[in-house]
Amino acid sequence: MVGVYYRLPDQGESIDEAFLLQLQEASHSQAFFLVGDFSHPDVCWKRNTVSYEQSRRLLECIEDKFISQVMDSPTRQDAILDLLVTNASELIANVKIEGSLSYSDHALVDSEVLKDMG
Repeated sequence: MVGVYYRLPDQGESIDEAFLLQLQEASHSQAFFLVGDFSHPDVCWKRNTVSYEQSRRLLECIEDKFISQVMDSPTRQDAILDLLVTNASELIANVKIEGSLSYSDHALVDSEVLKDMG
């Protein structure tokens, strides 16, 4: 399963909770990939720390459901806002952060999804 997600920077908690429920459901799929702008600039992915409750809930969901966040470089200034999350990280390869598209202040993300031959 492949999905795309855009979270508004000022998105309300009820919408966040609905998204987290969908993310939990997707985590039961054999393999899922979700890419998008998650707009949680307070998350430090290297130390798994947050400043706000809404971001903490996202981080807990990812940890509890054994979902991997495979981005490791900033995609907007010093923050990793654009994420690639999956429950099958072994099928993701060559994730690269590149220039931006037109006037966007977000970096382009390029990656490969490998086909499971087993």
